[in-house]
Parts: sequence; structure tokens; C-alpha cells
Amino acid sequence: MAHSHHHDHHCHEHPLPDFRRAFFAGILLNTGFIIVEAIWGLKAHSLALLADAGHNASDVLALAMAWIAASLTKRKPSSRFTYGMRSSSIIASLANAVVLLVVVGGIGWESILRLTQPEMANSTTIMAVAALGILINGGTALLFISGRKSDLNIRAAFQHMAADMLISLCVVVSGALMLATHWLWLDPLMSLIISVLIIFSTWELLEESMVLALQAVPRHVDPEAVKEFLKRLPGVREVHDLHIWAMSTTDIASSVHLVMAGGHPGDAFIRNIAHEMEHDFNISHTTIQIEVGDMSDECPLAPDHII
Repeated sequence: MAHSHHHDHHCHEHPLPDFRRAFFAGILLNTGFIIVEAIWGLKAHSLALLADAGHNASDVLALAMAWIAASLTKRKPSSRFTYGMRSSSIIASLANAVVLLVVVGGIGWESILRLTQPEMANSTTIMAVAALGILINGGTALLFISGRKSDLNIRAAFQHMAADMLISLCVVVSGALMLATHWLWLDPLMSLIISVLIIFSTWELLEESMVLALQAVPRHVDPEAVKEFLKRLPGVREVHDLHIWAMSTTDIASSVHLVMAGGHPGDAFIRNIAHEMEHDFNISHTTIQIEVGDMSDECPLAPDHII
């Protein structure tokens, strides 16, 4: 068996060191804002503010869990955890999605009940607190704006904070409309709208986390394209037992059997495959088994239905 793994630490390091302070500042700012929103949301009887506070709490939790998971993924492999703890980032993303959907479900149910029995809410307070949210979420988004094009995690943080800023803007608009019309149902309606927006934005995260947790092929990798690439390699007669899975939210591994009648082509051939797999498919850890295709001793893993 030939085993090759090639890592590009510049591509897979996350979060980038230059943005550690940005994550820390974002967590502190949003934690303070959550406290403000929760206090004034209760005082003003505003479900819209409480809904947004719940959303911001989930954001802080997500940032914190992602930060912890990123630290765990850097731990060295051990005899028990042979891949280290890289998959902790997948567990963190799945947990964040589930917690967020549970919180939103509770807020949505309370909003429906409040629609049938509207309560007076302090529109001025709602507008003031939500306006503060625009400043805080917008300021946090600016912390990540310079790195949003070069790092997927930074881009996700930027988009999340920018979305929160827009949600706070919606709350300001609903407060202004309530002040002008005295329609009490606007507040629970806005909290329902916020809940629906969060569900839509979270569903993809939940789905992708579940897929990665089940060791499916990551969405951006085409297994057929990988197989065709391997088949076109010189001297390769057959490709079987191809597996592609995520070791973490950023690292992908693969293993495959190559039937080569001429025998093992040498270590340079294996290293070149590993390099091409990372360059073309972002697969950073490739394990290759070379077989000569002796019909008297056929590989038991050759059939597609055998794992």
C-alpha cells in the first residue's frame, strides 16, 4: 500500500491569526448587545427584540464553538485519535444548527400566540435598541470585511454579521410603523418574519453538517470527476474502492485502489497524484493502494456495493 498525504497549511489554517482579535471583539460586542436586547425587550414587551436577542445569542455560541473547534482541530494525532480531533468542527456546526432551530422554534410559537393576543410594546425603545444593533452588527461585519474574499470562514462571519445588521434594520422599521399606526400585531409579526429568515439561513448549515457527519462526499467535490482523473493516469487499468469524506469542515480525505498491471510505479508517481488531488479537488489527505490485477486473487473490495 502506498500512503501519501500532502498539506498546504496556508490554505487550511483557520481562523487566520490576523483575525483572532476580530473574533474575540465580535463575541464581546455581541454578548453585551444580547444583554441590552434581553433587558429592554422584556421591559418593552417586544418579541421582535427578544427574537433578535436569541438570534444574536446563537451567533455568539456559534463563534465560540467554532473557535474552540478550530483549536481542537490543531491537536496532534494520537494512538486513539489517529486523525487528531479535526471532526470536532463538524460536530460544532451540527450542534449550532440544532440549537439555533430549537431557539427559533420556541420564539416562533410564542409569536403565534402573541398574534392572537397582542400586547402593548414600547416602540421607541424597540427602535433605539435595534438601532444600536445596526451599529454593533455593522461594526462587527467591518472587522471581517478585509478577509472575506480570501478565507471562507471569514466570509461566513462577515455575511452572518451583515445579515444581523439587516434584521436589526427590520426591527427598526417595524417599531416606526407601530409608532405611526398603533398596530400591535406588527411586533409579533416581525418576530415571525425574523424566525423564518433564520430558519432558511440555518437549514443549509444543518443539512451540510449532517452530510459531513455521515461521512458523505463534500458538496463541492465531484466523485465522478475524481474517478475519471484517476482512470486517465498512465498505467491505470481500473479504479475501485474510492472513498471521499470530510475529516473536518475544511479538510478532505480520500482512499482508493488502483489496478496497475505494471506494478508499483514508484513514490514520485504517488506524490504527484496527491498533489493533483489537492490542487484540483481540494483533497488534502490521499491514501492509494496499488494492485497488479491478479485474477487468481481478485480484490474483495472491487465491487461497488462492498465497503
